[in-house]
Amino acid sequence: MAYKHNYDKILTRLTNILARLNDGEALSVKELAEEFNVSSKTLQRDFNERLSAFPIYQDKRKWKMQDGFKVEKTKSIEEQLVLDIMEKMTESIGGKFATTSHKLLSKIKNEDFNPIYTKLNIEDISDRFDDIQLIEKAIKNKTELECSYENDREGIFRATIQPLKIVNYEGFWYLVAFRDAYVQKYYIKTLSNIQTTVKTFTVDEDIEELLENSINIWFKSDIEPFEVKIYADKVATKYFKRRALPTQIIETLSQDGTMEFVVTITDEMEIIPIIKYWIPHLRVIEPMWISEMIDEDLESYLNKGI
Repeated sequence: MAYKHNYDKILTRLTNILARLNDGEALSVKELAEEFNVSSKTLQRDFNERLSAFPIYQDKRKWKMQDGFKVEKTKSIEEQLVLDIMEKMTESIGGKFATTSHKLLSKIKNEDFNPIYTKLNIEDISDRFDDIQLIEKAIKNKTELECSYENDREGIFRATIQPLKIVNYEGFWYLVAFRDAYVQKYYIKTLSNIQTTVKTFTVDEDIEELLENSINIWFKSDIEPFEVKIYADKVATKYFKRRALPTQIIETLSQDGTMEFVVTITDEMEIIPIIKYWIPHLRVIEPMWISEMIDEDLESYLNKGI
């Protein structure tokens, strides 16, 4: 019942935030964190991910609704919004998962019309439902799993792991687990011969906070987080104001539409692919060693074309 209670608190908080943004308020993460008695990181996660489907943006550490947009209110706005978004997200996954969820949601909604459209490239894992059920049960009961796994470095091997969370990064499904006292990430489709055990484990790691602060699957649990300062031109600024990265804090917002912002990461590969994707619109200001790594990769790429 603790899970349901936590879900209700999140839904109440998101609905309250959305209603206030809709009324024209500019909301501060720090003030909201104190009001709802949660961490600033949790509130930043609300804006960056849970409310990312709505036309909101960050301006000088305040979150606002974009001009000209209004969320139409209904008798039960939170229920209608949640069901519409859930339906469109599950459609993107496809396969048996999408078919089953659509039937269930249609029964709840009792209508076919949905004003929301999403385009999410999420891989279909409906053929792994049996394995997912085993993993979910082990996570809830904190029992170890034995499984086979394949990667480029070690090939196929058998391992005993302590499952923590099933996560989705950039459309791909992973299992985050402890192995040999370290947090490891396993691509779910390469797991096989999964067997449950009766051996239980305890977790001291705050996995929720670890995941909330991560940008992608490259995050590390045994590395001290560090800051990266980034310059964004006006093209990139528009995007990163609308969809901020986890832990992103805007330091300066210039009149010419450019900005400088800071993100906290644990591995350079959390940010390097993003910088490369946005070249020439993003540039690393510091630390310089990350900027030099990107320059070396670009130089190597260009030289191969000679």
